[in-house]
Order: sequence, then C-alpha cells, then structure tokens
Amino acid sequence: MQTASDRHEYPAHWEADVVLRDGGTARIRPITVDDADRLVSFYEQVSDESKYYRFFAPYPRLSAKDVHRFTHHDFVDRVGLAATVGGEFIATVRYDRIGADGTPASAPADEAEVAFLVQDAHQGRGVASALLEHIAAVARERGIRRFAAEVLPANTKMIKVFTDAGYTQKRHFEDGVVRLEFDLEPTDRSLAVQRAREQRAEGRSVRRLLAPGSVAVIGAGRAPGGVGRSVLDNIRDAGYAGRLYAVNGAFPEDLKELDGVPAHRSVRDIDGPVDLAVVAVPADHVPQVVTECGEHGVQGLVVISAGYAESGPEGRERQRELVRHARTYGMRIIGPNAFGVINTSEQVRLNASLAPQMPRPGRIGLFAQSGAIGIALLSRLHRRGGGVTGVTGVSTFVSSGNRADVSGNDLIQYWYDDPDTDVVLMYLESIGNPRKFTRLARRTAAAKPLVVVQGAGSAPQGHAVRATRLPHATVSALLRQAGVIRVDTITELVDAGLLLARQPLPAGPRVAILGNSESLGLLTYDACLAEGLRPQRPLDLTTEASAADFHTALLHALEDDSCDAVVVTAIPAIGEASPGDAELAEALRSAAQAVPGKPVLVVHVELGGLAQALSAAASTAPQTGSSTPSGARLRPSQMLPPTTQTAPAASAPAESRLIPAYPAAERAVRALAEAVNYAQWRRDAAEPGRVPEYEDIDEKGAAEQIEGMLARGQGLTLGSEETHQLLGRYGIDVRRAVPAFTPQDAVRAADGIGYPVALKATAPHLRHRADLGGVRLDLADEEQLRRAYTELTELFGEPADLRPVVQAMAPRGVDTIVRAVIDPAAGAVVSFGLAGPASQLLGDMAHRLVPVTDREAASLVRSIRTAPLLFGWRGSTPVDTPALEELLLRVSRLVDDHPEVVAVTLEPVVVAPRGLSVLGASVRLAPPPARDDLGPRTLPVY
Repeated sequence: MQTASDRHEYPAHWEADVVLRDGGTARIRPITVDDADRLVSFYEQVSDESKYYRFFAPYPRLSAKDVHRFTHHDFVDRVGLAATVGGEFIATVRYDRIGADGTPASAPADEAEVAFLVQDAHQGRGVASALLEHIAAVARERGIRRFAAEVLPANTKMIKVFTDAGYTQKRHFEDGVVRLEFDLEPTDRSLAVQRAREQRAEGRSVRRLLAPGSVAVIGAGRAPGGVGRSVLDNIRDAGYAGRLYAVNGAFPEDLKELDGVPAHRSVRDIDGPVDLAVVAVPADHVPQVVTECGEHGVQGLVVISAGYAESGPEGRERQRELVRHARTYGMRIIGPNAFGVINTSEQVRLNASLAPQMPRPGRIGLFAQSGAIGIALLSRLHRRGGGVTGVTGVSTFVSSGNRADVSGNDLIQYWYDDPDTDVVLMYLESIGNPRKFTRLARRTAAAKPLVVVQGAGSAPQGHAVRATRLPHATVSALLRQAGVIRVDTITELVDAGLLLARQPLPAGPRVAILGNSESLGLLTYDACLAEGLRPQRPLDLTTEASAADFHTALLHALEDDSCDAVVVTAIPAIGEASPGDAELAEALRSAAQAVPGKPVLVVHVELGGLAQALSAAASTAPQTGSSTPSGARLRPSQMLPPTTQTAPAASAPAESRLIPAYPAAERAVRALAEAVNYAQWRRDAAEPGRVPEYEDIDEKGAAEQIEGMLARGQGLTLGSEETHQLLGRYGIDVRRAVPAFTPQDAVRAADGIGYPVALKATAPHLRHRADLGGVRLDLADEEQLRRAYTELTELFGEPADLRPVVQAMAPRGVDTIVRAVIDPAAGAVVSFGLAGPASQLLGDMAHRLVPVTDREAASLVRSIRTAPLLFGWRGSTPVDTPALEELLLRVSRLVDDHPEVVAVTLEPVVVAPRGLSVLGASVRLAPPPARDDLGPRTLPVY
C-alpha cells in the first residue's frame, strides 16, 4: 500500500513496449490528465457494439465528467493504462479499488474492479491480453490481490481474455451479467500462457523482418558502390521474390528506375505497402526516415547506418531515441550498425545484407552480433560444405549490430518453431537478459540444438547490457544447464553445427574408430579419452585398404550394439588400387545410409579432396535404398530396410544427411563430445525432476522475520542468532559456535557443549584456514583447550583480533561449500564445491539456476571435478550424498521463496558417511531485485 505522498506521482516504470500477437508493437503507459483529447478521439472510433459491451447501455459519447474520471487517477486506488500506436490510443484498461463496504475506493481493500475497451480495428491482435498482464502487475504492486470484472454474456471475446489468462478464478451469473473474480498471484498456468503468447508474438515480429513481401532500400545511391547501393544490388542479385524499391531523397524527380528497380525520393511516394525498410543514410537523417516509414505503415527496419552507441554517450542516446521513435509506429529494428539479414527460402530469397553472395540454402539458423564474425561464419559454412546444396547451408542469418531492439532472444523465439531450421548457431558478444535467454534456450534446446560462442570479455561498444556479478565460467555453466552447447571459438561453432545438422545424435559415449592410418587412429583414440568418451581400440585397415574395405568395416561398426558413433580416419593412399576420393566418399555414404541412426564422422588429411567428395556424394546419392562399391559383399542382414533410429536426431531426412569431415582428430572428437553431452541432456530433459515439498519448512515465519529485519535498513548481514533462526525455518541446522574472548569463556562454552570441541579463529584472514593453524580440533578436555587457546594467541595476536569461538566436534567427513546468490542479470544461483584449494584456487564449483529440482541437485553434486572424493575415492568411505542433495534443495527453496535473501554461504559443510554438519553460515538480506522475467511481457531498450 502506497502512502498519500506518492499517490499523484507519475509511475514512469509502468511504461513498456510490448509485441502484439501479429508481431507489431504497441506502447503501454499510464493515462494522465493530458490525455483528454486522445481519449475522446479514441472513443469516437470505437463501434457502438463495443461501447455497449463496455457500459451495458448505449453510450454514444463521453461526457465531460466521464473524461475527467477516466483521465484523473491517483495511481494507487484508481489506475488507467492505455495501449498506443503512433501516439494515439488503441485500447484502455482501468481498475478501481473496491472498499470494505463494496463501493469503489471508500476504504483500502485488496480487490478491484477492472474493465477494458479495445478499438475495433485492433481487436484480435492480443492487445487486451497484454494490457491484462500489465494492469495485474500494477495492481499487485499497489497491494491488490484480486480482480473482479462484469461482462455481458454476449461479449465472448472479453470473457475469453479473462478465462485464457490462466489465473485462478470464479464465475457467477447475476442479473444478466457474468461476474468473474480471479486471484492475481501468478500460477504455473498463467506463466505458461504468458510465455506462450510471448513466443508467438516475438516469433512473428521476427518473421515480418525475415520474410517481407516488399522491401525498400533507403539511401541507395545512383552510382555503384556505397552501402545502400551494395545492399540494393545484393537483394536484386539474390533473386528476391518480393517487390523491391530504391529510395533516395537525392534522386532526380524524373528518375523512375535504378538498374531495373523502381526508384522513389521518399517511402511516402511508393504506391503500395512496404513491409521492410533497409536504412543506409547518415545517422542525422534517420529520424526523418523513421517518421516517413512509420506514416507509410512499414512493419520493420534494418538500420545499417552507424553513428550510434558505438560512438559514445551522445550516440547511445541517439540510439535510444531511434528505438523509441520506431516503436511509436509499431516497428521493430535490427541494428543500428547492422550487417543485415538473409533468408534463403525459395519463397523469399532475401539477401538484405552486405554479404556479396547469397549463402547456400540449408537448415542452419545463424546469429552474430558482429558483422565481421557473421561474414566469417558464412564463409566457413560455405567452404566446409564443398559448395553443394544440402543441409549444411543457412536457412536464415541475422547480424544485429548494436542490438538496440531485436536481440538473440527474439531470434531464438523465431527459430524455436521455424520448420526450415534444424540447428541454431549463435555468436554472442553479450547477453542482454541472461535470465530470459536461459529460459528460452532450455525450451529451444529440447527441440533442436543451440550452439553458442559467448564473448568472454566486457560488452563491445554499442551493446548495453545489465551488469552481472557472476564469473564468466559460472554463466557458461548455467548456459550448459539450459541445454546450450557452449563452445569457445567460431571454429568449434562450425564444427559442432555441421555434425548436428548432418548426423543423428549419438545414443551414448561409445565410439568405434577405423581407418587406414594407425597413427591417426591412435590420435583419435587419445582425443576421445581426453573428452570423456569411451573409445574402442582403433581398427587399422592399413594403407592398402580399398573403398570396399572401408564400406565393410563401417557397416560392421554401425551394426555393433556396443558402438554409439563411428569416427573414420583416412589419409590419401598411393597406388593403382587405392580408392579415389569420390569412390571412398560413396563407400562411406552408402554404408552410413544402410545402417542409419548412428553418427559418422571423418578425420582426413587436407591433401586430397575427400571433404568435397563427401559433400558431393549426397547430391548424387539415390533417394531410397543404398549403393555398394565394387568388391563389397553384403550379408542378408545388410540388405534389410534401415533400422529404426533409437537416438534423437535432427529433422533432416536420413538420406539427405552428409558425413562431416574434419582436418584434425581433436576437432572431430570435440564436436562429437558436444553432441554426446547434448543428447544426454535431451534425455534428461524429458524427466527434469521435481522441486520437493518439505513439511517442516516455515515459509510464513521466515517471511515475517525477513520483513522485520529489513525494516531496520536497506541491506544487512544477519547476526549469528538471526542466521540460525532463519535457516532453521527451512530445516537447515547450523552448529552453534560460542564466542570465547578469554580462556575462561572457552572453558565455560566447552562445559556447556560437551567435549570434545573445536577452537576456531573467525577473523576474516583466518576463517576456514586450518592450514594456517587457525583451527584446533578434537580438544578432549580443559587442559588441551587452554593450551590451544594460548597457542592461538601467541601465533596470531590478541583475542579481539582472532575472534575465537568454541564449537562441538562434527563427525569426520568431506568439507564442502554451499552458496546461493541473487545475480541482477541471471537471477538466483546455487553453487557447490569442496572446501579449500579445490574451490578457492582451482575454481572447481558447479552451479544451477533456482529453483533446483531433485535431479539437478544430484547432478550438481556429481558435476565438480573433485566429486570422486564424495563417492569412495581410493577406498575411502563414501559420504551421505542424499543428505547433501537435500541441503541444496532446501537452500534453493529459501532463496526462491524469499528474493530478499540475496546471499547465503554455508562453509564448511562437513558431509559424513551418515548425515552432515553445517559448521558456518552467513546470510545477507536486501530489498528484492527486479525480476522482470516473471513480470508482464515487455520489450527492453538496450
């Protein structure tokens, strides 16, 4: 509940840009007293039927009293929001708080009446659904927990808006009116509905940019060369299937065509719609261009122009204004400072980029923030594909430049259900919203592979991103948890992408190796071991091997149930009987086609043309059946139809898949290892586990304690007693440590605890440093305790500097660390590792996003490199990992239930063969950070 002092302050943080169902955008903002004329104009454009549905009676016009009531709000008990396009209202929503006696705003209450009105021309675009999300968020912020709405039974569209929202609701029919009441607390269903709408809307907004029916290039010069003219020529030369226009204010008035392309001085002069405008004019001319495009109804912009955030603070503000200006008209932007977009679909054939050649059509979606990296990726994919049309080409390509609006998140939304894309490759120099990215990545990776190179340094100029306190390695681990195939270089990006686009996923880590080079086979074997795969001993076919020998050996390996993938090593052979590249490629292709379902990779020496021949083999292969090279004999079992595939695979037909070739064993095996790990993630994702309920958790008591403590200040680290109490409410018992400022204090504490005890120095420079002598264990009596106390003070100084404590001895076990932090970008993260050098020096920590499921807790414990120490390494006794997993789950619940808990550290946690002991704990509270990924849909301005 807000105080009287802030009831009339304009809540600017309620302003938001949203993507609507058809892919267009609208701005949602509070209605103010200055909106009277807009409200009247809006109401005049609404049909009589819609007015009747809103007011339950003929209501042809708004009275002055109505206008005053609908534009004067206190932003607490009475709130109105409007959706605008081009600065004009297209829909409104308002709530009025219901008082205790049932009348609006007569007394504070947690329920409000809500009502909508949508202009008829904009009905069906999802405007009301977006407004409901935002007005519900506003209401929750103002202490309202329930909405009530009265709707005429004939108003089925509005009833559907409420019922489809996913909130828990009740429905009554009274006096000819349907009364709906629903709680505003988000539910799993309401979040699912919201995110499904978000995906469809954002995916469609990108589709409008990548598959336009008409394109105007603004800034195309008359003479060849120059950015605008180059883009125009590239679009024309690619055979664009839609209508193309050249636009330049400097064209003579009598110029009608430019090399066969209709020419105009302004977008306004074009007779007909323009879906996409490619803007290549100086930055100071862009605002006028945006206005002209918006007034003409252009749906989206690709801004090639530079001079924005990459040029400094003034450019950054110019960039923000560009986005605000474009969204005013419902347009989305790729760029500025963009390299362009490409769509190879036969129905589109759009090369609106600076790439001089249209890439080969294929099944890979490609995103790069950097234009230079983008063109390098396109070049490598083309070169590795051997110039043959096939699944290794590109479906769509986007280089976003400064990424002021459309980002990698939007492209993931598009590629998620794009039927032309099987694999997504992304080069990300920065991640604008890691929380949303990991959510979208998890969903997309469950359907198709997502391979990412993530920049390790600071964000490049022009990329405004929210700050993260997490180390780069931690962010990488969280991406892997979401199913992202995380690689380090663009070479690895292409290597993994080619394998995933061309071959099925492996069912496991078992690898067969065969070839005509013993040394290359052994290199491959060692590389497999280094990547955690399980290779079989290499089969050496000798340098005398024929194409038939390769064919037979590959068939045997693929039919072997103990093999999940095959790596073929091949060096050019010398001699009249030696197979040529084309013959060997066909032998391998036909064997792989005869026994599909397992990936096949080739390691070759870049002396011949085997890589090109393998690509060419697919273009000449028959669509059904298989061919056999001369001299190969097939057993009856090999003549049967291909076996049923048992592992997940890309959606490309088996007969069209190409065998990827790699010039080094390490590169092939690394790509295979990524595919193995991804396939395992896919299998695990089918059963993600559950977040267990614990009956002993006191969530309400913890909330009251946290509220009381935060009332003392904005942020604080809890004292020992408060920490023990809060953690105890979640079933986390911390062994008490009694301060001992004198030897006699230590003796009294030990007498109360019971011997044996531990004496510890808790000063920051000595905490958890047994190696420095700041911890003395197993003190059996008073004499040993006093002696240890004297030794500590002689070594390290006065007790006030040491802060000694006495603590009961815990059962022997493995010392571990459990941490949780709330990162402003990634959200809540739980981390685990072994105490001591393993985590401090080597960084051997594992991480998971909250909430953690039981399966994720088990994998968290097992994913650190030093995990064998928990499971009986070298004959030691295994410790109680189920108790450790439960502790991780309880910590996860604590920070998930209470976002005010911004940091928890449990160190050390001694895990014994039976049970565990938390010997040290700290908790920090702060006002909860914004969790915008859980709020209503909104478009950020980077």
